[in-house]
Amino acid sequence: MDETPNYLKSMKRDSVVQSVIDRLTDAIRNRELKPGDRIPSEPELASSLGIARSSLREAIKILTYLGVLESRRSEGTFVCAGFKESMIDPMVYGILLNQDSFENLMELREMTEAGMMRLAILKGTGGEISVLEGYVEEMAASLELGEQAVEEFFRVDNQFHDAIAHMGRNPLAEKINRVVRTLTYAMRHETVSAMILSGRGEELVAAHRELCETLRSKDLSRLDSVVRESYFGEVLEHAEPASS
Repeated sequence: MDETPNYLKSMKRDSVVQSVIDRLTDAIRNRELKPGDRIPSEPELASSLGIARSSLREAIKILTYLGVLESRRSEGTFVCAGFKESMIDPMVYGILLNQDSFENLMELREMTEAGMMRLAILKGTGGEISVLEGYVEEMAASLELGEQAVEEFFRVDNQFHDAIAHMGRNPLAEKINRVVRTLTYAMRHETVSAMILSGRGEELVAAHRELCETLRSKDLSRLDSVVRESYFGEVLEHAEPASS
């Protein structure tokens, strides 16, 4: 009976690099390879798979860039033991290069932020909500800063939403939330700028107070509408595109 792991069996010649990537990631998913495991040496792996070492080397390079594998000098190549920020980069680049529509990004943002709020309602503490309320007061104070108001408000707004994500106690969800906030950076900044420069900054503050109240009351029935109402999309529709 052949006891050779599936990922070490010879493969077809077409799309060799992608096939190696698929074979190794499948082995990780089905636990043939576990986090922290050392994969076979390059000559051994190339021989087992029946491929050229150059193809194997390219596949390992890609998986290392993606944060799935890591090479340790003089020790070999290992399956990463945990999530790395570099895993997120290709997804961000892919979405940016695809030039996804404003509507799709807004739907993704709403879905993600509502999910983070739901986790925060379920897992957050009163003390953490008090911290959020402190951020809201900082936002209110920033409206008095003249030319610096937009940047200061935006800075605190990011702290506010990062804190909500952290309250969910789910590192994977928190990282996905960070990706979405990176993708929507320009539109979020434009909304803050348009609202404050048009004299509607207090409405932004009120929207954040409403988010805090929803967290305190644990009112899941109002969650989706409260998140949606905090976006002020009508301002974006009439604003000039952000340059950043």
